Formats: sequence, C-alpha cells, structure tokens
Amino acid sequence: MGTAAKRWGFQGKQELNAASATTVRGYLNLLMANVSHHNTSPVIPLGHGDPSHFPSFRTTPAAEDAIVHALRSAKHNCYAPTVGILPARRAIADYLNRDLPYKLSPDDVYLTVGCTQAIEIVTAVLARPGANILLPRPSYPYYDTCAAYNRIEIRHYDLLPENGWEVDLDAVETLADENTVAIVIVNPGNPCGNVFSYEQLNKVAETARKLGILVVADEAYDNLAFGSTRYVPMRVFGSTVPVLTLGSVSKRWIVPGWRLGWLVTSDPDGILQKSGVIDSIVGFLNISSDPATFIQAAIPQILENTEEEFFSKIICTLRECADICYDKVEEIPCLTCPKKPEGSMFVMVKLNVAMLEDISDDMDFCLKLAKEESVIILPGRAVGMKNWLRITFAIESCLLQEGLARVKSFCQRHAEKQ
Repeated sequence: MGTAAKRWGFQGKQELNAASATTVRGYLNLLMANVSHHNTSPVIPLGHGDPSHFPSFRTTPAAEDAIVHALRSAKHNCYAPTVGILPARRAIADYLNRDLPYKLSPDDVYLTVGCTQAIEIVTAVLARPGANILLPRPSYPYYDTCAAYNRIEIRHYDLLPENGWEVDLDAVETLADENTVAIVIVNPGNPCGNVFSYEQLNKVAETARKLGILVVADEAYDNLAFGSTRYVPMRVFGSTVPVLTLGSVSKRWIVPGWRLGWLVTSDPDGILQKSGVIDSIVGFLNISSDPATFIQAAIPQILENTEEEFFSKIICTLRECADICYDKVEEIPCLTCPKKPEGSMFVMVKLNVAMLEDISDDMDFCLKLAKEESVIILPGRAVGMKNWLRITFAIESCLLQEGLARVKSFCQRHAEKQ
C-alpha cells in the first residue's frame, strides 16, 4: 500500500489537507464546526469577507441586468479566448485608466477566475530556482500558500500597527537580495483595513526600483476607502517600477460568487515583455480555466452603467459599520484596535490573553467564542499575527452590534478575577 500510495499520490492528501487548514476557509470551517448545537442564538459571521448575504450590501441592478442581457443574447455560450474577450478587456483598461499618466491598452489586461487565480498566475510566473518573494505580515494567506506550492521562498516584511500599518521599508531593504523577484502590496488592506497614502506607495515604488524587483499590487478592494486617506492605485507608479495589478468586480460590486477578476500589467517601459513575464502569463492561461464567457461579456455594461450613487451608498454603509466596530471594540478591555479602519471590510484587533482566564491564545479565543456565543471571528494566526483577531464589519449594522455585544459578554465572563 505504501508503494501504491507514492505511485498514485495518496501521500499528497495529507499535504493538501494541511494546506487547506491554513487558509481562511479552513479556519472558518473549523470554527463553524465548533458552534454548539445547543445554542439557539443565530450565528453571526464576523470572520468572512462576503457581505453579499445582507440586504444593505446587495449589488446594483445595473450589474444584474448586464448579466441577464449577456446570457439571454445567446452570443456568449462559447469558449472565450485565452486572455479574455476583447470588449471586456477594453472596458477594464478604460476603467483603470482614470488619472493615469499613461494609458493601458486591452493587451495589458488578462481576465482571471477572480483574484485567486490571478495570485496563482503571478506566483507561478515568478517562480524560478532560488527565488524569494516579499509578503506583508499580516496579509491574505493565499499568497503564502501559492508561493510555497511554487517553491518560492517567503520572506515577510512587517506592517507597523503603531504607524497605522505602514510598510517597514527598512526591513524590506534588509530582506531583499539578488534572488528577490517581487514585493506584494495589498491596498486597501486586507486584513488591516488601512489605506496607503500616495507618499507611502511612492516610497514602495522607489524602493522596488532600487532593488530591481516588481510590485504585485493586490487591489481587490479597489476604491473601497472611506477614511481621510485618499485611495491611490499602485499602477500610478508604473513608470517608476513594473506593476502587476490584481483586481476584480467581487468586492466593489459585492458579487464574489461571479468569480471575475483581472491581472493587469502596468509597464510603459516594456520591461515585463523583455523579461518574458508576459509570455509566461499567456502560457499559464493557455492551460488553465477561464471566467464564464457570459460574465465576461457583461463587464462593459457593468462598468459603464453602474451609477456613482451605488458606490456612494456602499462606502457610506462601510464607514458607518467601521465606526460601530471601532467604538464597540474600544469598550472591551482585552481588545485594542491600533487604528480605525479606513478601507476594505476588515480591522485587526490586538488580543491581550493575560487579561483572560482559561484562554491560551487567539485560536483558543475564537474556538470558545464560536462555541459559547455563536460568533465567528478569524484568529490572527490565519493572517500571520498570533494573538490578534481579524474582524469583518461588512454586515448589517444591527448584527454587527449584536455580535460585538456577545464578544463583550464573552470577554467579561472569561475576565481574569482580580
């Protein structure tokens, strides 16, 4: 059996299970399994960034109408080209061209099955013997998974909570060497809820240029900024350093299940073409799956017909929920929020386990919280920060308040007796 297992790859099942357990989904599944069946209170999900379940976050009818029109036209039941259909790529290029000092073309745009496939492409394309990549800590853990799968050494640089989650640029320069291929920037931030300033992003671009590496800009939460810091896309600095932008309609349009994303090359100097990165992207897409063709076909209408009022409403709702989350967390002695969130749908909160009895760490906290209060919060270790918590505030405000009230009761019940 041992020989057969090696021959047919059954040993890989353990590795696959271990990898899945370290993903956000893996942690959330584990926490959901810990919810007590004896607790009659409804589960409140403060761990998953999918607000599409809630009425306040329903997508715009313009997007729904575009999908229906594309489907009923019967023109898009076919396979799509490797890189995506031209009208969709042209529409995305036009959408991303706003305020750019140079212009993207449809040839700079590659359609992907959500941002997750774009991450898979980037890590596969950048892989080579001895390569390493600079990933933020905390960060979205799928980068670590894909980099490890492609045998790229992972080197984490810190985002500094005491400085509003700014990049520790001194550490970046220390970590990088001749084998470093790229630095990943997530903006607006998942999981921190931060928004990088123009000045900070310019410093990142200049640092990457000096080091001779690419910038991978994860902008899945593109334009979901509601604080005092203006959102600036990393592609603005494409003339300074080549930028690979990852984006999608998932978050801004509240449709993560549509699985339509993009990988965009911002490189007016043609460095990516000369280095073979472009050919490698196309090569990957030639052997992978595509987004559904009718959803691709709906993209031009979605981008053109969505009114600003829809975006403004979503931003207003997120701002109100972020304020509620920050204020309620401040009422809980064992939790500390270093900075009020200004973007995305998340906030990182510091957990002081010394103030709690029979709670050993962030994982123990989240497991017992799920069991006793039916509230799901992501442990910080899932995003690289032990004894921190990632809280999602993109849900109905009444549910958010109820969920955080339960967290407060849980902490009071487990508070260390003086």
